[in-house]
Order: sequence, then C-alpha cells, then structure tokens
Amino acid sequence: MDIIWRIAEEKIRESIKNGEFANLPGFGKPMELEDLSHIPEDLRIGYLMLKNAGYVSEEADLKKELMSIEDLIRCCEDESEKEKLQKKLNEKLLRLHMLMKKRKSSNSVALRDYQERINKKFR
Repeated sequence: MDIIWRIAEEKIRESIKNGEFANLPGFGKPMELEDLSHIPEDLRIGYLMLKNAGYVSEEADLKKELMSIEDLIRCCEDESEKEKLQKKLNEKLLRLHMLMKKRKSSNSVALRDYQERINKKFR
C-alpha cells in the first residue's frame, strides 16, 4: 500500500470517527464505482486525484469513450445501430486526432492508419 492510500484511509477513519459522513447525501447507499480498467493500476490514484480536481484532459475522456464505443460495436447485431455507432466512433477519433495534432504528438499508428483509410475514401 503506498503512502497516498494510507493517508487517505487515515483521513477517512478520522472523519468517520468525528461523524462527518453521517449526514451526507447517499449515506448508506452503494457507491457508483467508475470503470478504471483503461488506466494502469499504479496510475489510478493519481488519475482520480487529477480528475476530482478538474484536471483530466479531454483527450483522456475521448480515449475512454472510444473504448466503450468499440465494445458496443463488437457486441451490436443490428446493422443500422452498428452504422450509427461507427459514425460516432469516427467523430470521436477525428476529435482525438485534432487534439493530438494540436499538441504535435500524433504518433499513434492506429490514428495514422485511420487517417489513411479516411483519406482513401475521400479520393
């Protein structure tokens, strides 16, 4: 257990002891846990701290959305729904590409392949 985890646990125990959690909305109800499977385990606490402070980039959110849409496409059996999801995926990929291009870091092989496919379609 790392130091941040220990500090957080200590603060939580202290707050429970002082009754600071007793009147919170949602008290006694299960928490909605966020899916952090796309983030390496050793970076999750840092990610959550940055996210709670409002510093998670649009790029990170887009990558998470892309993964979800790709999963939906794989599971989808309805062709019209698949087309809608594919269109949504394309829009998100283009937005991500624009963000990365803005930062001058579009080194992703997947994005380059996607860009080439899009360019071929427009030729």
